[in-house]
Amino acid sequence: MKSLMPKALIAILLALTLSACNSVDVGGLARQIVGTAAPAASASAPASTAASDPSLEAAVKQTIESGNQAQAKAFNTGDATLMRATATASFYAQLQQTNRDLAASGVTAIALVSTDFLSVTATGASATATTLETWRSSYTDGSTDMSTARNDYTLVLEGGAWKIATDDQPSAVLQPAPVPQTDTGTPAAASNVSSSSNWSGYQAQGGTFTSVTGTWIVPTVSVTTAGADATWVGIGGITSNDLIQAGTQATVSAGQVQYDAWVEMLPASSKTVSLSVNAGDSVTVSITQKAALDWVISMKNNTTGGAYSTTVQYRSSNSSAEWVQEAPSVNRGTVPLDEFGTLKFSAASAVRDGNSLTLSTLGAQAITMINGANQALVIPSVIASDGASFSVTRTQAQSTSGGGTGRRRRGG
Repeated sequence: MKSLMPKALIAILLALTLSACNSVDVGGLARQIVGTAAPAASASAPASTAASDPSLEAAVKQTIESGNQAQAKAFNTGDATLMRATATASFYAQLQQTNRDLAASGVTAIALVSTDFLSVTATGASATATTLETWRSSYTDGSTDMSTARNDYTLVLEGGAWKIATDDQPSAVLQPAPVPQTDTGTPAAASNVSSSSNWSGYQAQGGTFTSVTGTWIVPTVSVTTAGADATWVGIGGITSNDLIQAGTQATVSAGQVQYDAWVEMLPASSKTVSLSVNAGDSVTVSITQKAALDWVISMKNNTTGGAYSTTVQYRSSNSSAEWVQEAPSVNRGTVPLDEFGTLKFSAASAVRDGNSLTLSTLGAQAITMINGANQALVIPSVIASDGASFSVTRTQAQSTSGGGTGRRRRGG
C-alpha cells in the first residue's frame, strides 16, 4: 500500500507536517524493480510462501489486493470510505491521513502497477504477509514516476473477514539506475555524462568489485530551504538490484540541520550508526568484501578521530562501484535536494578484479543530477590530476520531489 514517509523526511516533502511513521529510511538508492526482487541481506524475508492454511492464504492475498485497489480508487475519487472494508479502524484512519499527505505533496493520481507476494502466513485469527509493490504516481506538474517498495503487513479477523491492521515499509524506494543520455544542453563539467533524478558523482563498471573507498568533507548546508542530501560510496546497483552502501546525510527541517552517518543494504532499510558527524568534518568510508557473503564497512571521522566498523552478510553482484552525492528517496519519491554548495571527494578508489585502482584507471563515468525540467541540479567536475578526486556542485535550479529517472537511497 501507499504508506506514510519516514518522519525526518516527510517533514520536508509534506510542508514540514510531521505524521506518525514507523522507521527512518532515507536514501538510498533508489530504483524500480518490475517483477523481480533484489538480492537481500541475510535478514530479509524469504522469497517463498510460508506453510500455512492455503485457503486462509488466498483470503489474505485477496484482502491485500482489494485494499490496495481501494486506496487508489479512494485517492483518485476523493471517497475515503472505499478503504473501510479492508482495514481496521486504526489503519483506516492512517490510510486517510496517508492520502491527505499524498495530495498535499502534489500527487494528483495513484495506480497500483504490480504486487508480488514474497511470503504469506495465516493461522487462526491473525496473518502476516510480505509484498513487493510497484505504484505509479502523477503530479501537479504533469510528471509521473514509479516506485517499488517492500511492504510488511499484519492482518486480523474481524467479524469473519480479514482486515489489514498494519503496513510497514522497511525498504527504501527502488527506482531505475541512471541511464546514459545524449547531451540535451544540460550543463556539465565532466564528459561522458549520464543523468539521474537523484544521483550525481561517478560510477565504474566492467569487472568484479570487492572494495570501494572515498573521503569527503561533510558540507555546510543552508538552513533557509528544507531538504536533504546524502553522500556515500557503494558497490552494486547500476545494472543490478543489489546495493551495499554507507555514508553521511544532512536533513534540513524547521531551520535546523541534522547530520548523520548511516549504512544500508538494499532492499533492507538504512540504519543510522554511532558515528558523530558535523559540517566541515572529513569522513572516510570503505566497504570491503572479506568472503562470499562477508563485508566489512568502516567509517572514520578524520577530524574528530571517531570511528565505526561493522561486519555484515550480504549477497552482492559485485557489478559496479559508486561515489555519489544524492537527493535521498523515501516511500513516495525523491526528497527536495538541499543547498549544500560544493562537495569534494578525494582518495576515491576501488578494487576491481583484485587490483586497487583510482577513478581514472577505473574509467569511471560521471553522473549529473537533473530535475523534471531537465535542468542540472548537481554537476560533477572532471577527475583531478591525481586521478582520485572530483567535486560536485549544487546549481540554482529548483529541486522538486518525485518524477524522473532515479536511483535510490535513504531512501532510500
